[in-house]
Amino acid sequence: MKLIDAHTHAWGRDTRELPWQADVLPPEWNGAYTHDDLVTDMDRAGVAESVIVTTPLYGRGPRANEYTMRSIEAHPDRLWGVGLMDFFPDDPADARDALDRVTGHPRMLGVRMHAALEYGEIPGDVDRNGDWILDDRLEPVWRGAGELDTAIFVFPKAQQLEQVETLAGRYPETTIVVDHMAWPDETTAPDEEPWTTFESVADHDNVFVKVSSVPRSAEETGNPQWPYESMHDYVTNLLEWFGPERLMLGSDYPWMDDWADYEACLSWIETLETLSRRDRAYLSYRTFEELHG
Repeated sequence: MKLIDAHTHAWGRDTRELPWQADVLPPEWNGAYTHDDLVTDMDRAGVAESVIVTTPLYGRGPRANEYTMRSIEAHPDRLWGVGLMDFFPDDPADARDALDRVTGHPRMLGVRMHAALEYGEIPGDVDRNGDWILDDRLEPVWRGAGELDTAIFVFPKAQQLEQVETLAGRYPETTIVVDHMAWPDETTAPDEEPWTTFESVADHDNVFVKVSSVPRSAEETGNPQWPYESMHDYVTNLLEWFGPERLMLGSDYPWMDDWADYEACLSWIETLETLSRRDRAYLSYRTFEELHG
């Protein structure tokens, strides 16, 4: 079955020409993980295409997404991108201009909001109750994404899903993709609030969910071993609420390197008995192609 990985990362060496802004790397990681490294790993795992989500390593400025752009240009039939931007410039009108610039390339799918992290030039500590994504100054970005037919990729904790629901209703013309299933952890259970707020979020047909970063969440929810059975009920509930047509599979590799190899980040889906072959097809590639194709 075809496989499109909806969430990966890649970055280059720290150079004078394109310097790192901070040491934001996966646990126990040193050095670069280049687009060539990613494509090599994709080939080994049987992944046809993948999405590079820009790392905060390069900040939020005009060159934040340059390495992602170079990666797409180097592998135009294999790679897509999601960018970062400054959401709170001195002049709010500049935010819309930045959105236009970041998503101007046809294979850049949208911009990411690290809702679960304190806002800054480099995203900071976990803030599971932060509400900066609701700031009124972001209205040009939310409305602009709808006008440009691009997406906002939101990375929240479960406690922030009510905010996602609010924004989905406020901007129904804007596609919202929730990263990493709202990052389940020791504070969540698949059948209890706040994570079950997803059921209300699913009432908004402009919201999609990435079933991604599973090995890390599995460790935090008590079962770190493949096939990550502590995560299966979360996925089963999402399937019931959203249908397979609004779910996408992602690895979050190489951020998962401390937990699992690339293939394990994706292959667990084959063990989930509640998924039909049709369901797996949507998660593996069809949802992505219908949303972004």
